[in-house]
Amino acid sequence: MKDKTYLTNYDINEALDTYTKLLNIKESTEEIGTKDSLGRISSEGVYAKISNPFYNCSAMDGIAVKAVKTHGANEKNYVILEKGTDYAEVDTGDPIPENFDAVIMIEDVIKESETSVRIYKSVSTWENIRSLGEDIVESTLIIGKNHKIRPVDIGAMIAGGVSKINVYKKPLVGIIPTGDEIVEVNDNLKIGDIIEFNSKMFAAQINEWGMDSKVYGITKDKKEDIIAVLEKASRECDVVIINAGSSAGREDYTYDAVSALGEVHIHGIAIKPGKPAILGEISGKPVIGVPGYPVSAYFVMENIVKPVISKYINFFDEKEEIEAVLSRRVMSSLKYLEFIRVKIGLVDDKYIATPLQRGAGTTMSLVNCDGVLEIPQNYEGYEKGETVKIKLLKTQKEIKNTLVLIGSHDPILDTASDMMKNRNFRYTLSSAHVGSMGGITALRNEECHISTMHLLDEETGEYNIPFIKKYIPGKELVLIKFVKRTQGIMVRKDRQFSVNSIEDIKNNNLSFVNRQKGSGTRLLFDYELKKAGISPGEIRGYDREEMTHLTVAAAVKNGDADCGIGVYSAANIMNLDFIPIGDEHYDLVMPVKYLGLESFLEFLNTIKSDKYKKQLDKMGGYAYDELGEMIYL
Repeated sequence: MKDKTYLTNYDINEALDTYTKLLNIKESTEEIGTKDSLGRISSEGVYAKISNPFYNCSAMDGIAVKAVKTHGANEKNYVILEKGTDYAEVDTGDPIPENFDAVIMIEDVIKESETSVRIYKSVSTWENIRSLGEDIVESTLIIGKNHKIRPVDIGAMIAGGVSKINVYKKPLVGIIPTGDEIVEVNDNLKIGDIIEFNSKMFAAQINEWGMDSKVYGITKDKKEDIIAVLEKASRECDVVIINAGSSAGREDYTYDAVSALGEVHIHGIAIKPGKPAILGEISGKPVIGVPGYPVSAYFVMENIVKPVISKYINFFDEKEEIEAVLSRRVMSSLKYLEFIRVKIGLVDDKYIATPLQRGAGTTMSLVNCDGVLEIPQNYEGYEKGETVKIKLLKTQKEIKNTLVLIGSHDPILDTASDMMKNRNFRYTLSSAHVGSMGGITALRNEECHISTMHLLDEETGEYNIPFIKKYIPGKELVLIKFVKRTQGIMVRKDRQFSVNSIEDIKNNNLSFVNRQKGSGTRLLFDYELKKAGISPGEIRGYDREEMTHLTVAAAVKNGDADCGIGVYSAANIMNLDFIPIGDEHYDLVMPVKYLGLESFLEFLNTIKSDKYKKQLDKMGGYAYDELGEMIYL
């Protein structure tokens, strides 16, 4: 009789590494409709083709007005507005009529006559208006490579004008149940029958993992029958699971059947339960023998089968709950169970949860969030620094492999994030765009690994270092040179006016869109205004703020403003003309202790790569001759 004792006793990690290297699994891709992509894994980054909204629309029911006409209205003094000239009726989602720049809620409007209304409340420019690109800006990265697509992702991609995407092909996994005593569930069970349910559990697990399954009929314990169905399944499927018969018993034929058609690489893994697992291949396809006992089968499926077949779609999914420290105070209305979307980063061995936007229209906050914080009904909320439970939408491993970047925005961060994920799907760049001073604050409070900034010191003309010394004294930090980039004025190519300098914005009374307070771009513009002897109040639209260069560019492209301030690459992406006002240093700053993080090293290798530099050249407006140089502070 042939000796059928276990041939190996591999450590599980060693077994998986050895087995997958022998298999040399190569993923393949296909193009599908975005609406049909739920649960699929993206094989490349997906960028928005259009902005959402792609026009300025009312955020509520009411009247569109000229903000300047409402000034002076208050509880004691009302203002009369005339229909047509001073206001137009709008509903939520309606386009804002030309020449109007704000909306008053219908609750704050009193009908005076058929053609006039009375208001007791003034509004500011763009109040109660969802501006173009408020949710998604054209050319923004919506999802990166190797991302498992969720309903919110589908909504965001379609909102961004993406109707087709490329995904990894799902492997078809064949499942062969074997045994003389097993039967399908029926009403005529007799003593000795064992209901076959493992194959149904396997199929459900495989489908949950985002792959397809095919269950073959029950095969009796005859070697020739098992060989026949195994040969058929290995032709029809990408992966084959055979259950049971992987042990060394009298009627356990899996080893012999696999050996007859292909090769057994590993038989026996040092896990309990689950030791008898068989890892083999037929015609280059994985064939895995899974033990018959349900508990053993479950652990082999989760810990061996799942990692192997996940190679086909370049994705491994887990669901967990963690405790995290809240970076900001979060309050609730007491009326509801409230779900707060959060970003999560592992900083200094503690999870930091940062709340994202809570607006009902911000689809991208769902796409970008890592987890959900639940605030119970009748609970006021949580204080900054409080430890809270987070339901993860990503795995802890993914979060641990995430480099948390908080600071100034630039389109090249999206490029770096996508390219970094493409180089090594294990590591992710998570960036929050809060401006350079917001990045300083995040570094000081130890809420991020790295920050981007371009802060100009007016007295010395030096970038970044004076601000670091002033606001983050006593910390061992390193400044890493990133790029020199060109800032300037963005204008439409079909403009009917002349603009060659900041002075022209004032002299021609052009409408302007600015960056938010605390951003380096805002500080640079203020510096240039000061040099030109112009006060902010002389710039029409100075107080209109946008959070990124792309949203500024989108506003100009749409005609919401005559001009805006931003980097050349944003103008290039939106096909705008660009009038340079100066070059600046856009640098990275981080604590020295994080230089050894694997996620950071992957990021650094990404931005120093020739492929990344070629992309910078394509985007335009960047110089990278000092990229990667480090200055210790």
